[in-house]
Amino acid sequence: MNDQLKLNPNPLVRFLGKPQSEFTRNDLIKYVESEGIEMINLRYVGGDGRLKSLNFVINNIKHLEEILSNGERVDGSSLFKHINTGASDLYVVPRYTTAFRNPFSDIPSLDILCSYYDKDGTPMESSPEFILRKAARSLKERTGYDFHCMGELEYYVISDRDYKFEGTDQRGYHESFPFNKFEEFRCAALHTIAACGGHIKYAHSEVGNFTLNDKIYEQNEIEFLPVPVDVAADQLVIAKWILRSMAYLYDVDLTFAPKITVGKAGSGMHVHTRLVKDGKNAMVENGKLSDVAKRAIAGYIDLAPSLTAFGNTNPTSYFRLVPNQEAPTNICWGDRNRSVLVRVPLDWEGKINMAAHANPQDTNLTLDNTQNQTVEFRCPDGSADIYLLLAGLTVAARHGLEMENALKLAEETYVDVNIFQEEHKDRVKTLKQLPVSCFESAEYLEKQAKIYQEHGVFSETMIKGVVNMLKAYNDHELREKIQCDKEKLLKLVQQHYHCG
Repeated sequence: MNDQLKLNPNPLVRFLGKPQSEFTRNDLIKYVESEGIEMINLRYVGGDGRLKSLNFVINNIKHLEEILSNGERVDGSSLFKHINTGASDLYVVPRYTTAFRNPFSDIPSLDILCSYYDKDGTPMESSPEFILRKAARSLKERTGYDFHCMGELEYYVISDRDYKFEGTDQRGYHESFPFNKFEEFRCAALHTIAACGGHIKYAHSEVGNFTLNDKIYEQNEIEFLPVPVDVAADQLVIAKWILRSMAYLYDVDLTFAPKITVGKAGSGMHVHTRLVKDGKNAMVENGKLSDVAKRAIAGYIDLAPSLTAFGNTNPTSYFRLVPNQEAPTNICWGDRNRSVLVRVPLDWEGKINMAAHANPQDTNLTLDNTQNQTVEFRCPDGSADIYLLLAGLTVAARHGLEMENALKLAEETYVDVNIFQEEHKDRVKTLKQLPVSCFESAEYLEKQAKIYQEHGVFSETMIKGVVNMLKAYNDHELREKIQCDKEKLLKLVQQHYHCG
């Protein structure tokens, strides 16, 4: 076995001795036969962003080969609002590289994510997963760059109040058990996601920590590692399914809702991005942020108002995006600043070998951090359509690389770490603002739709469907009316509690 695979938490990777990206149909058949797998579960994402399921008992090898080769027919009109019932038959066909051992079933089962195909056997043009693949392909063909992403998945765990070792209100950041009650749950989820193919960086408790109606609310975060953008999307979808399934089994509640109540930290889904060419991170050059990175940032900045249509998809999203919080409202970027829309995190390009300094007894520590720099897009939340959001960010990166004035826009929208202090209020007034409602977000998407539709990436049908969905909320002035009314806000939160 490849030495790089020996510690891999995914049992299929260890058994097959190869990374997921190389899984074939024969590999899966080999695993099924050797490990006594009795069921195949085909899983695919519907228009609501959640995983759907089709379950098969394996009758014999021929039956298994047919499932893996042909997939099955499904009713597209029941999965997507924009598909007409008169012509709604679709195929779901498994993608072998997404296969994982089901962590919850008592029956030995293999789960596989699927792609959608139409009656002619061609990819469904308006499928979010296919739109993402088209976006990545277009970026590669036109610029030569691959797009890598990693998500930060924030969520609240809710349970009956425990009066022992109560945490401090809104002071939960990186707290440990017993003041953080759900560390064991978080670690179990982390292990399960990794075993199902998730590339995890770390997990920790987050700021949000409060009691309400004799319930304890604890915020947590799982952060992934940068991987190709299509893999990143699959990982986030599977992780959300795993977290919800585990919450059910642990008899606790769990939500990715952007906002819980007045005055408490909301949950985001920040996305870190990087452009890669020939296996090398193009975001840094000579120890500094590269012009390639600045051009990508300019693309994010230019399309930011319409990107909210994919990343902030219900009215509660805009109760999180309010001034004077870590969630952004101004369309700008900066180093380390957590109140900007696009943040360049503290990099790892330091000249000092910190590990060697902390461990002087170890003389074999070397320093190589050239691949670590990312650029973080901070406004999305758990309501996001993950495939469309990452497709939109991929389009925005390409847009920035192709914009004539990209570097000028990047220079004009850069702010320093002290920008939001009182003495800089005049400068802040010059910055453009993110939308304040779903309706406004939809209007921006209409204005910028042509950029997303370039090179056949986003379909017109999909754009219109998103616009209609967002405008249907009719929430023009909703945030202004009820953001300080706890009772009305709680009612709204309940309507969108299990978003995404």
